[in-house]
Amino acid sequence: MSIWAALAGGLVGTLVLTTGLRAANAFSITRIDLPFLLGTAFTSNRTRAKAIGYGAHFINGLIFALLYYAVFVAIDYSSWWLGCVFGLVHGLFATTALVNILLPLVHPRMGQPETTAPHVALLEPPGFLMLNYGPGTPVITLTAHLAYGTIVGGFLTWSG
Repeated sequence: MSIWAALAGGLVGTLVLTTGLRAANAFSITRIDLPFLLGTAFTSNRTRAKAIGYGAHFINGLIFALLYYAVFVAIDYSSWWLGCVFGLVHGLFATTALVNILLPLVHPRMGQPETTAPHVALLEPPGFLMLNYGPGTPVITLTAHLAYGTIVGGFLTWSG
């Protein structure tokens, strides 16, 4: 296992995860756009938000890959299937706590249940399992995170 393999896996895994989510959005399976959600935390300009959001999403993907790497090193074992399990946990955390509870607390343009009519939010809050973005969102999001974890675990295993 090497830290470079973790970063390479994180880059490829984030590319696959982001592409999968974007394709699901284009096919109207979900309305989730994680890079856009992240980018609108920094700017209200929708075009700039997408560019900033993609950058932030890839940085987050690298950070999560390093967290996976740290756990693999701590237990002195890595495999694609354990990466898949990490991806499942990561996806469940993202859909239940991170994007549903924590992001609306710090996101300046995301509505909350207390948002009143005079204060129109730019973004709808995601809701539990991000179901406010469509019934296919939890399945697509978890599947994309399973792929991410499998790729990161695979890269770490292949690197030796």
